[in-house]
Amino acid sequence: MMNKILLGVILGAILGIFDGLTAWFTPEVRSQLLGIVIGSTLKGIIAGVLIGVFARKVQSLALGIIFGLGVGLLLAFAIAQMQHGHYIAIMVPGGMVGLIVGYATQQYGAAVVPQPR
Repeated sequence: MMNKILLGVILGAILGIFDGLTAWFTPEVRSQLLGIVIGSTLKGIIAGVLIGVFARKVQSLALGIIFGLGVGLLLAFAIAQMQHGHYIAIMVPGGMVGLIVGYATQQYGAAVVPQPR
């Protein structure tokens, strides 16, 4: 099993790529697709770190999912604010990334095992 933070970062980056690729469905931003994918990947990595740290501290699947969804929506809202619109198109995929990463880090991430001294 993988460390919860590392799992969050890897999964956040992969899902961030797909999150960015959803911009293709908005024709007026297709020319900026590469920048959007890079930004979404970074946003996914940040979400993965935050969710992974939370998952290490709190051992609750329900709270992990809720926290992940909240982080994903909050980061996506910040991006939507900077873009002055497209809230639904930005926040739905961002929230899904957070929700999935929150679930996966709690369900599949390795718990921290204290090392004997």
